[in-house]
Amino acid sequence: MNSLQNAIHKIEVGGGMKFFRIGLAIAALLLFAVGYNWRAFKNMAGQEAMDMAQLGRNIAEGRGFTTQFVRPFSIYLVKAKNEQNAGSAQLGATHDKAVLKENRHPDIANPPVYPVFLAGLMKVLPFTYQIPDKPRPFWSYSGRFWRYQPDFLISLANQVLLVCVAVVVFFVARKLFDNHVAWMAGLLVLGAELLWRFSVSGLPTILLLLIFMLLAWSLLCIEEQGREPTWPIYKVLPLAAGVGLLAGLGALTVYSFIWIIIPVLLFAGFFAGSRRWPVVATILVVFLAVVSPWIIRNVSVSGVPFGTAGYAMFENTGAFPEYKLQRSLTPDLNQPILGAFWAKLMVGIRQIVRELPTLGGTWLTSFFLVGLLIGFRNPAVKRLRYFIVASMVLLGLAQAVGRTQLSEDTQGITTENLLVLCTPLMIIYGSSLFFLLLEQIEFPFRELRYGALGLFGGLACLPLLLAFLPPKTIPVAWPPYFPPAIQTIGGWLKPNEMAMSDVPWAVAWYGQRQAVWHTLDTQNEFFAINDYMKPVNVLLLTHVTMDSKFLSHWIRAGDRSWGSLILESISRGQIPQAFPLRKTQDGWLPDQLVLADWERWRRPAQK
Repeated sequence: MNSLQNAIHKIEVGGGMKFFRIGLAIAALLLFAVGYNWRAFKNMAGQEAMDMAQLGRNIAEGRGFTTQFVRPFSIYLVKAKNEQNAGSAQLGATHDKAVLKENRHPDIANPPVYPVFLAGLMKVLPFTYQIPDKPRPFWSYSGRFWRYQPDFLISLANQVLLVCVAVVVFFVARKLFDNHVAWMAGLLVLGAELLWRFSVSGLPTILLLLIFMLLAWSLLCIEEQGREPTWPIYKVLPLAAGVGLLAGLGALTVYSFIWIIIPVLLFAGFFAGSRRWPVVATILVVFLAVVSPWIIRNVSVSGVPFGTAGYAMFENTGAFPEYKLQRSLTPDLNQPILGAFWAKLMVGIRQIVRELPTLGGTWLTSFFLVGLLIGFRNPAVKRLRYFIVASMVLLGLAQAVGRTQLSEDTQGITTENLLVLCTPLMIIYGSSLFFLLLEQIEFPFRELRYGALGLFGGLACLPLLLAFLPPKTIPVAWPPYFPPAIQTIGGWLKPNEMAMSDVPWAVAWYGQRQAVWHTLDTQNEFFAINDYMKPVNVLLLTHVTMDSKFLSHWIRAGDRSWGSLILESISRGQIPQAFPLRKTQDGWLPDQLVLADWERWRRPAQK
C-alpha cells in the first residue's frame, strides 16, 4: 500500500505527471490512428502513388532508378536521346534505344527522394507483395481480399510523418505565439481530414509537408539571428546550408516545389540582417548542389532537365487533352500552344480563387485570410506571414500551370495540389486569431471558455470525426483496381515480358510486371512498339477504357481507336484479324478486356 502511495506521490509531485500526460496523449493518438485505419483506410487509388511505390521497390531490389510503368512519351524522349548520342541507326541495327528489352527502362517522370524513402521502408519493414489465396483476418473480409499489405504499411509510414509535422507545427507556433496557440495548432493539424486522406493515399505530400515545415522553422531561426544576432557567422551559415538542403530535397520530392526557392531567397535577403549576402549565397549554392546532379542525370537520359514531368504545362490543353501527351509515341511538340497555355493558367487561377476560403480542406483558411489585416507586434510573426503569402502565390501559379488530368481523376488528392502545403502554417495563424478574439470575450465562468475551445476544435475537426460514422469506407479501390485480378494477369507473364494496359501503373505495382501505357491507336503506334521495340504479350483494358465516353472516346476516335477494337470484339464476338493478341479468357467482359498472344492462363502462374 505504501509503495502504491509513493508511486502516486512521485507522479503528482516528482514530475511524473508530465510523462503520464505524454503517455496518455500517445496512447490516445495510437487509438485514434487504429480507429481511422479500421474505418477509413483505402488501398492506393492514384496513378502517382503506385508509380512511386513500384519505383521504390525496384530501388530496394537493386534494379536502380528504373520503372516497370512505361509511358510511350518516355519511350520517345529516351529513344531520341539515345539516337542523338549514337547517331543515326544503320539498317538492320538492333540496339535497344528505347531501353525496353532488358526491363530496365529509366524512370524520367518522378523525382528521387520519395521513392528512395519508400525503398528504405521496404528494406526495413516486412513487405509482402504476393497476395495469398486465403488472406488472413484484417487483410480479408469474409475470406475475400480486402486490404493490400504494402499499401497499408506505406500509409502507416506517412501517418508517422504526419505526427512529425504536428510536432514541428507545435514548436513553430510556440516560437511565434504561446503554448495555447501551439497546442491548438498541433491538434488541429492532427485533426485535418484532408491531411489524413493524403496520408493513406501513398503520395509524397506528407513528406514534403514535413520538409516545408522544417524549412519554415529554419527561416524563423535565420530571421531571429538577423534581428537579434547572438550566434557568430560560422554558426549561422550551417543553418543557411540546412535551408538550401531542405529546399533542394523538397524540389527532388515534387518538382513543382522548386519554385519555393524564390520566396526563401527573398525572405533571407530581406530579414537575415547584416549577414544577408553570405546567407543568401549559402542557401543558393547548397540548393543548386543538391538539385543539379539529378537534373544532369535527367538530361543525360532523356535530353530534358525534368523528364516527362517538365511537359506538364502542355498537358490538359487543346493540343494535348487528358493523357494524350503521355500516351503519344510521336508527339508534335512544335505546334503553337501559347494561347492554350495562357487559357490553362487563367482557368487554373480562377479555380484556385474559388477554392481559397476552404484551401487545405479547412475553413481555418478564412481565419488566416482575415488575420492578414491584423498588425502583430512580433516582427517574426509579420515576416513569416510575408513568406506564407509569397509561397502561396508562387505555389498557386505552379499548381495552375502544372494541373493535368490527374487532378480531375483524383479530386485534388495528387502531388499537383501544392497549396495544401501551406495548410499547417495557415492553421497556426488561424488559431492565433481565434485566441485573439477569445480574449475579447468576458465569460461568466471559466468552464464556458473551455466549452468555446472545444467547440472551435470540434468544428475544425468535424470532417475527420465524420469519417468514423457509417458508412464504412471500402478499402478496395474498385473500379478499376482489384489487386488479386491484376496479380493473376501479371502471373501469366515471365519477368522479362511486357503487357499493355490503360492502368499500367497498377500492373507494375500489383502485378510486378513491365507494362506500357496503351498507345493512342491500335495501328501505327501499337505496332511501332510491338514489332520494333518489344513484343506486347498481354493487353488489359479496365473500366478506365470500357466505361469511357462513348461518343468522343469511341466513335469519333476513329477505326484505329481502342474503342473501335472493343466495339468490334463485342458486336462480332471476335478480335479484329489485324490485331496480334487474339486469345481471351471467358468471364472478363464487359468489365474488362484481357487479350493475350496465347492461352497463358492454362499454365501455372509465374513466381
